[in-house]
Amino acid sequence: MQVSLASTITCPKCGTAKAETMPTDTCQFFYECTGCGALLRPKPGDCCVFCSYGSVPCPPIQQGRVVIEVVKPWACWKPDSFRAGFLKER
Repeated sequence: MQVSLASTITCPKCGTAKAETMPTDTCQFFYECTGCGALLRPKPGDCCVFCSYGSVPCPPIQQGRVVIEVVKPWACWKPDSFRAGFLKER
C-alpha cells in the first residue's frame, strides 16, 4: 500500500488550509495555525492533528497500524510528589 505523506490541515476556528508533509516516525500532537495562531490538538479518539483536521490520515493509520494513546503525564504531575518519590536519595 502506498502511504501518502501530504495532507492539508484545515483550521476549525478560522478555516485556513495549508498543505503539510506528515512525519513518518511519529504522530504530530500539536499544530499552530498559520492563519489565526490557534494551537490545534487531536480530537478525542484521534492520535494526531492530521487524523483530526487533515485531508489524509497519518501514515500509521494509513498502514493499518494501531496507535496507542499516550497518557499525558503532566496532567497529574505534582512537583513535590515528583521530588519526594523519584529523586529520593537511596
